Amino acid sequence: MYQRSIYPQLKEHLNQKTITVLTGMRRTGKTTIIKQLLKDVPSKNFLYIDLERLDQRELFSEKNYDNIIRTLEQRGLRFTERAYIALDEIQLVKELPSAIKYLYDHYDIKWILTGSSSYYIKHLFTESLAGRKKIFELFPLNFSEFLTFKEVPHQANAMHNLLSAPIQVAEYERLKSYYEEYISYGGFPEVILATDNTIKEDILSDIINSYINIDIRTLSDFRNERFIHQLMKALASRTGTRLDYSKLASVVGASRITVRNYVDLFEKTYLISRVSVYTHNVDREIVKAQKIYFCDNGLLRMLADVDSGSAFENAVYHQLRSFGDVRYYALKTGKEIDFVLNEKIALEAKETPTESDEKKLHAMAQHAKLNTTRLIGRNFSPTFTEYLWGGMIR
Repeated sequence: MYQRSIYPQLKEHLNQKTITVLTGMRRTGKTTIIKQLLKDVPSKNFLYIDLERLDQRELFSEKNYDNIIRTLEQRGLRFTERAYIALDEIQLVKELPSAIKYLYDHYDIKWILTGSSSYYIKHLFTESLAGRKKIFELFPLNFSEFLTFKEVPHQANAMHNLLSAPIQVAEYERLKSYYEEYISYGGFPEVILATDNTIKEDILSDIINSYINIDIRTLSDFRNERFIHQLMKALASRTGTRLDYSKLASVVGASRITVRNYVDLFEKTYLISRVSVYTHNVDREIVKAQKIYFCDNGLLRMLADVDSGSAFENAVYHQLRSFGDVRYYALKTGKEIDFVLNEKIALEAKETPTESDEKKLHAMAQHAKLNTTRLIGRNFSPTFTEYLWGGMIR
């Protein structure tokens, strides 16, 4: 297994009694990770259960929870010592939280749970399993993980080391084709490992269809598949821009509240992220409008014919989020800073940065009272070198 950056945290949490919950969009590699975790438990007393199987779901629909223990004993688990149980796709069993709560309280079980819906996990698990769980979120691969899956030698970089270093031409030449692939096809593991672009696109189409027909159908008052797809496409085409729910409602032919509710659901199920404005002066800055980014560049590409700059900006957003809190800055004049990292660093994504871009960013940063600035570039700039190449953010 290619190790994900989150894996050491998950492995360390195996030692805790607290329930380990791994959530994220489908096909990000949750099942692979929990199967590897079971191999790493300090015992052979473990069991993996796939809740996509109807017979497995029926087990946890049992009203007498002690009968669940008897069935698990018949499958080889021993409850005279700590048992490790991994349940995959927990959102498929509505009765699960109360069953797990009872079994957690009465037996020495380390639970490892996965699910594709943060909405279900965070809300239905909040009350019944309060104080008994820790939630870990798994996203599509970042660029460092992408290179790991491609078996390309590289080093992870700390952001403070990237803020002053000029572009490294040799590293740019070595990795630029990989970075372009990352921008085009994103970070779903299956997509990265596919060697043919047609297969990559088939996998991405299947992820979109599964998301609509399984996640959305399960969690919402599903009425019209065509409407959901239209709204997803409309949002994709607005990547990197401020959300205007009234305009979206007009485009898809629905009420503003309906659009707002589905956008909320899309974010809770990891399809999109909304980024808030960085502000300290409500009289001069926009304080309500949020910007939108898609969870993966491959899905973005399949849903909308976005321009090259928007695709690059979307990729940079997901690279930066590994380093902390990401917001944006804007004045009412319309001038913006693409990203403000951890309320300290002003970052602007430009495909081919120039000295003029640097001056504009510095001027905007002064408005925002941010002392540290950095341009992020996609292409090699022949006359300007004081920028960070996007492929180094890993």
